[in-house]
Amino acid sequence: MRILGIDPGLAIVGYSILDVEKDRYELVSSGSIRTDKNLSDSARLLEITTDMETIIKTFLPEAASVEKLYFFKNQKTIIPVAQARGIILMLLEKYNIAVNEYTPMVVKQTMTGYGRATKDEVAQAVARMVDGKLPKLDDTIDSIALAITHARYNDNRLAAV
Repeated sequence: MRILGIDPGLAIVGYSILDVEKDRYELVSSGSIRTDKNLSDSARLLEITTDMETIIKTFLPEAASVEKLYFFKNQKTIIPVAQARGIILMLLEKYNIAVNEYTPMVVKQTMTGYGRATKDEVAQAVARMVDGKLPKLDDTIDSIALAITHARYNDNRLAAV
């Protein structure tokens, strides 16, 4: 199964393409869509749309795993993140890609066994599961963790969210 992991944001969208076969996770591609803070929100959303559509058309994922918004400490960022997330969800629907949503706590629990794990602990777990060199950007590592989380839920090793 080919899974597109997505950590949504307006400034940075982390993404990864993961091929999964049983317990093997092959990282096909990963990266980030970075938008210019000097552009209007609408221009930034258009850039996310265009780039995400290219990723979908290039890699043809069968499923997508997207971080679910559930709580935000910073009130100033929740609306732009929600807007970016909406664009991403719309594109996934347009291309008939099954969407699966997981909260950060579920991802941390799945990856480390502890729902309040640190970013570093999640990154270490990702490194153990995926062969090859990991990206440095947290948003991209989070997208890989999201894809692995979906693979593990889809594999019926964990209960559904």
